[in-house]
Amino acid sequence: QVQLVESGGGLVQPGGSLKLSCAASGFTFSSYSMRWYRQAPGKERKLVAQISGIGISTYVADSVKGRFTISRDNAKNIAYLQMNSLKPEDTAVYYCNTYWQRDYWGQGTQVTVSS
Repeated sequence: QVQLVESGGGLVQPGGSLKLSCAASGFTFSSYSMRWYRQAPGKERKLVAQISGIGISTYVADSVKGRFTISRDNAKNIAYLQMNSLKPEDTAVYYCNTYWQRDYWGQGTQVTVSS
C-alpha cells in the first residue's frame, strides 16, 4: 500500500534552515507529482510546493518563494523540501502528499520557528 513518511522537522531559530524528507513506497514514485502542504494551528492546510514526476516542473507558493526549494530523488523514492531563512510564520505541521487514484498523506512533521 502507499506510504508516505515525513522526517526532518524540529525547532529552529528565525533565519535558520531545515530540510524535510518524504520517503515514499507502494507506488511508482517517478510517475507522480509530489506535494508539500502545511497547516498552522487553527488554519486550513495549504499547498507549499509541488514537483512533477521527473522533477522538471516545480511550483512554490508566493509566501515561500525564494526561501523554499522542492526536489526529489527518484532513485531513492524521496521528496525533499529545503527551507531557508525560516520565519515564525512558517511554523506549522508539514505534510507530504501524492495523488494516485486518491489523495495520500503522510503523518506530518512539526516545524517550529522561534527564538
